[in-house]
Amino acid sequence: MARTALVTGGTRGIGEAISKALKAAGYQVAATYAGNDEKAAAFTEATGIKTYKWNAADYDASKDGIAQVEADLGPIDVVIANAGITRDAPFHKMTPEQWKEVVDTNLTGVFNTVHPVWPGMRERGFGRVVVISSVNGQKGQFAQANYAATKAGDLGFVRSLAQEGAAKGITVNAVCPGYIATEMVMAVPEKVRDAIVGMIPTGRLGEPEEIARCVTFLASDDASFINGSTISANGGQFFS
Repeated sequence: MARTALVTGGTRGIGEAISKALKAAGYQVAATYAGNDEKAAAFTEATGIKTYKWNAADYDASKDGIAQVEADLGPIDVVIANAGITRDAPFHKMTPEQWKEVVDTNLTGVFNTVHPVWPGMRERGFGRVVVISSVNGQKGQFAQANYAATKAGDLGFVRSLAQEGAAKGITVNAVCPGYIATEMVMAVPEKVRDAIVGMIPTGRLGEPEEIARCVTFLASDDASFINGSTISANGGQFFS
């Protein structure tokens, strides 16, 4: 029987590529989204992947949504915590609301996504958790004190939870993408995009599918001895 994978923020950008790659690898996939109903409907029509709407920052919504996924598709074996937002501003201009929004989604949202499925993974003796962090969580970034703090926090979460899950057949790992040619990045002015590419030794943006391949490997049986690790997929921009 096919394993079930949950991908938060799974209908757009990197999440969309991950959802498609996991389906191609034979998983039953559920993809979540927070707001864009039109995009989610188009995604399901194109891929056949079921979508579910909830805000990862809301624990009760996450718990109820996960219960619905499991009622529809069976126990969740693989969780990809991908949902994330930015609210960039230099720190002296950053508002408490900008800080809290990013923390609630990018860090607390990971807890809200993993916590409801953790007991079931422990009971069944199997689980794969992959958290999508960021190169900016490794090296920091101007005007992203909130975002970088959450993505660095995600790595601490991964390294700690990996130790708890290991004896129960659960692995917890992270992928830190660099700058990827998503809709959001491609929408920035060309001069800014050129400056970004100029900082990447490979001389190009990454593709969402390249991140998806990392995730698919970590979710597989072949990665069963990889735990608490971080894959840095950034074209050589930062070494850890």
